[in-house]
Amino acid sequence: MSLSSLNPNPTDPNPTPSLNPDGSTLRDRLQAESEKHQLQLLQQLSTLTETDQTSLMEFLLERQGDPAGWVDGKVVQVLWQFDPIRTETFLSTHFPQGLVALPPDLTLDYAPLQRLLWQQDFQQADRLTLSNLCSLAGATAAKRGWLYFTEVENFPSADLQTINRLWQVYSEGKFGFAVQRELWISVDRNWDKLWSKIGWRTGNIWTRYPQEFIWDLSAPRGHLPLSNQLRGVRVIAALLAHPAWNENAIAP
Repeated sequence: MSLSSLNPNPTDPNPTPSLNPDGSTLRDRLQAESEKHQLQLLQQLSTLTETDQTSLMEFLLERQGDPAGWVDGKVVQVLWQFDPIRTETFLSTHFPQGLVALPPDLTLDYAPLQRLLWQQDFQQADRLTLSNLCSLAGATAAKRGWLYFTEVENFPSADLQTINRLWQVYSEGKFGFAVQRELWISVDRNWDKLWSKIGWRTGNIWTRYPQEFIWDLSAPRGHLPLSNQLRGVRVIAALLAHPAWNENAIAP
């Protein structure tokens, strides 16, 4: 894919990429850095010219054959922040399902969840995640709007892994069920310690939904999605003990 095919200005078929003092483009700098420094570079962007946008789009296209990771998710969020219309056109053309490819054998369509996550609308994404989980449990659970813990064990692993992967890719690796499981294990499966660690409880006071939860990336690691809203410890315990997390393809 050439720069000209992504050029927003048809009167200039060969735009000059935005250069840094050392002559490198934004794409060049990203390609030369580790994942950690790539994320830092993207987090520090305060402006984004049209040619910088083109550079980031080329960066994504060059990585299109590989599984999307945290950096790819962050690039999409940066593009969306500065030019949602152009980003929408780019994604619909080159990534019609979204940056994260969705397997064809999934029970549900997770494209709407992916869209909310790349837009960083984490509160609506959390609500849709709950709705999706209830739908996985069947029509009765979908109608009631919450789960019995006994329904969780029958969730298809591919669907849970996909939901988790979407949350991880679009949160710099901070959110998702696998992250919550990792933190749960790190505190010896102690629920009280987990609630404090992920910001669901302070001392003996539970965080109030929705106003006291943090709906952006400043939240503690593992803060989202809010599986505690699904009804008590037994549901989240079933989620974190699901066989999906014993299989590969958890982390992007």
